[in-house]
Amino acid sequence: MKHGNRHLQRYTVTVLACTSFLIMASLAQDAQEAAPPTLPQIVAPGTTAAHPPADADILFDGTSASLAAHWSHPDGRPAEWVVDEQARCMTIKPGSGSLISVEQFGDAQIHIEFATPTPAQGQGQGRGNSGVYMQARYEVQVLDSYENETYPDGQCGAIYGHHPPLVNASRPPGHWQTYDIIFHAPTLVETSGEPPMSVLPGTMTVFHNGVLIHDHAEFKGSTTASLMKEDMGPGPLYLQDHGNGVRYRNIWVREL
Repeated sequence: MKHGNRHLQRYTVTVLACTSFLIMASLAQDAQEAAPPTLPQIVAPGTTAAHPPADADILFDGTSASLAAHWSHPDGRPAEWVVDEQARCMTIKPGSGSLISVEQFGDAQIHIEFATPTPAQGQGQGRGNSGVYMQARYEVQVLDSYENETYPDGQCGAIYGHHPPLVNASRPPGHWQTYDIIFHAPTLVETSGEPPMSVLPGTMTVFHNGVLIHDHAEFKGSTTASLMKEDMGPGPLYLQDHGNGVRYRNIWVREL
C-alpha cells in the first residue's frame, strides 16, 4: 500500500469514528430529552427556619395589618384570607380567590413558609394544593406530597409543568415547610440576526426545607394558571387559592 493511501485510510477511519461518536451522543441527548420525568427521590429535611434579614421587604408577618397593607385579590378586593395572629399565620379561605402582593419585583430572593391541611384530605392534585408564583407568572407548586403520589412536574416544589423537583423533601401534613427561592426573570436581549430580540431564559434555584430541589433551573414561558402571561418586567408575588385550606406565614422578599 502506498504511503499516501495509508494516511488517507487512517484519516477516513478517524473521521468515521468521530462522526459515529457525535451521532451516538446526539441520539443519547435526544433520548434523554424525550424521556418522561421520573418521580423524585424522597429526602428527609432538617428542622431549621429562617428569620427575615434586615434589608428584606416583609410581605406578611402574621398580623391582619400586614395582610391588609401588602395583599389584595386580583380584582382589587381586600384580602379575605383568615389571619390567626396568635399563630402568626393566614389560611386560604377556599373560594375567596388568590392573592397578589402590592409590591412588584424583578430578580429576587423569596422566603415563604406554608403548611398543608391536617388531617390530609383528598389525593394527588386534590390534596393541599396551592402555589407560589413569582411575578404572578412562574409557579413553584405547593402540594401535600408526603406519601401522596402525583405526576412528577406537579409535585410539591415543582416549577409547574416545567421541572420536577430534584428530590421530594416534603414534611407530613400540618407541619410547617419553607421555600427559599433565588429568582432571575427572563430578559430580552438584542441579537445580530432576525428577529432582532430574543428571550434569555429565566432561572430559579429553590431550597425546600433547606434541601436543594432546583439548581439554576431554566424556564421561558409562564406556567399553567398564571395571572400574568408573556409580558416582561416586574410583577407581584401571587399566592394561589386552589380550594384547599393551606396556611402561610413569614413571607419576605429581597430584591437582587
